[in-house]
Amino acid sequence: MVRIFIIFILITNLVLCTRSFAQDLEPRRWTPVPLGMQVFGVGYGYAGADIEFDPVMQVKDAELTLQVVGVSYVTSFKIANKLARFDVTIPWASGKWQGLLAEQPTEIQRNGFLDPVFRVSINLLGSPALKSDKLIPYLRGKTSNTIIGAAISITAPLGEYHKDKLINLGQNRYTVRPQIGLLHTQGKWSYELTGSIFIYSDNDDFYVGKLRQQKPLYAIQSHVIHSLAQGKWISASVGYGIGGQSTIEGINKNDKRHTLLSAVSFGMPISRTQSIKIAYINQKSNSSTGLDSDSLVLAWSKRF
Repeated sequence: MVRIFIIFILITNLVLCTRSFAQDLEPRRWTPVPLGMQVFGVGYGYAGADIEFDPVMQVKDAELTLQVVGVSYVTSFKIANKLARFDVTIPWASGKWQGLLAEQPTEIQRNGFLDPVFRVSINLLGSPALKSDKLIPYLRGKTSNTIIGAAISITAPLGEYHKDKLINLGQNRYTVRPQIGLLHTQGKWSYELTGSIFIYSDNDDFYVGKLRQQKPLYAIQSHVIHSLAQGKWISASVGYGIGGQSTIEGINKNDKRHTLLSAVSFGMPISRTQSIKIAYINQKSNSSTGLDSDSLVLAWSKRF
């Protein structure tokens, strides 16, 4: 019974730790998409993570490896004569959790769809609602420009979820994420800042009917982007998230996040309508327990 209890605690904490992957670090989030343009993309990500637990949990050498393949679609349109865009991302993942539990090897494997993400954003200032033949010359004609935008994204509970399992790829709850962003361009340099709040609905079927609740997570990220010759670009990014404490059946899990993220990205066109991007992302937990990870992302996109 003691071993069963320890396994329950281990898996519960693994679930809570890996939720921090919900934070992202995405440069060029507020770059205008010309009116009527559509973009289709395919991406692959690999993440390896070390997970640290309280020593009383008797868990050592806990590791997570996660592979994700996703498709995305972006289209632009008008809202009240302002340039807006709609994004949808549908990811599929394969993950393996493993470690020593009371000195005994323990391993869990999951494959399936993650929860999809839908996002609507609007540029409130600095980018008129124009088609590409007019918007691109307009932006190129400005040596300095500032764009202010707002967005809301929704993560829907449509991913792989089994109420009789503690480890799931889907979360069985909604995540609503209001955002506000600023993009300032000065010559070949761009500076981007985004603030977000992750608001979570309750999961009322967390492992055979238990109730899981989570407080909001507050996050900020910034990017410095440099445009190179022939449409290439490179960026350096940093982000920080705090909050997100959770409870299960009213019991506080003492899992407040203090997460620091950093990344470098590089993008380039491979044809008139196609481009690729590669990014490295590092995540550090600024507490005695939590998750430290390294991720590599490769992506291809085509615009229509």
